[in-house]
Amino acid sequence: MAKTTEEQRDHVDRFLESVRESLPPDLDLTVEGIVDRISGLGRRLKRMMEETLAEYDLTWGEWKLLGLLLHQGAPHRLSPGKLAEDLELSSGAMTNRLDQLERAGLIRRLPDPKDRRSVQVELTPAGEQAYRQPTATAATKEALIASALNLREREQLNGYLRRLMIAFEERHPNFGR
Repeated sequence: MAKTTEEQRDHVDRFLESVRESLPPDLDLTVEGIVDRISGLGRRLKRMMEETLAEYDLTWGEWKLLGLLLHQGAPHRLSPGKLAEDLELSSGAMTNRLDQLERAGLIRRLPDPKDRRSVQVELTPAGEQAYRQPTATAATKEALIASALNLREREQLNGYLRRLMIAFEERHPNFGR
């Protein structure tokens, strides 16, 4: 692992240094640092998003559902079954989530015009707003984090991370997204 000055060291550097002697000698500490940092940033970004969503009285799962509907394009409708499939939820869990969002006025259930026995879930204007507001707030917070890098560095990092993602997807095409 490359040497860094003390002011450039983070908790990952300190951890790896403290366990270096107990690790297998052929373990690449640079790879371990990359993986630990990506994992740590992912956890922190998700926690930050969950805190933002809590400010708007939404859960991660509710926000994801609203986003799925919004990104369908007008009229922002999907079947409960398709939503459950995309969100990897049981039908019971989906019913509970839809009940909560419907009570809050963020979605409505409408008869399916193609099948009278089925319903479609539609995003309401309030649901669109409930998705867009925390998304904008989170984007502002993420931009502050990314501001630690200049534009060229952000583009380079994005390129490196893309290469890692493509390599992972090629080796594990069906691994959960």
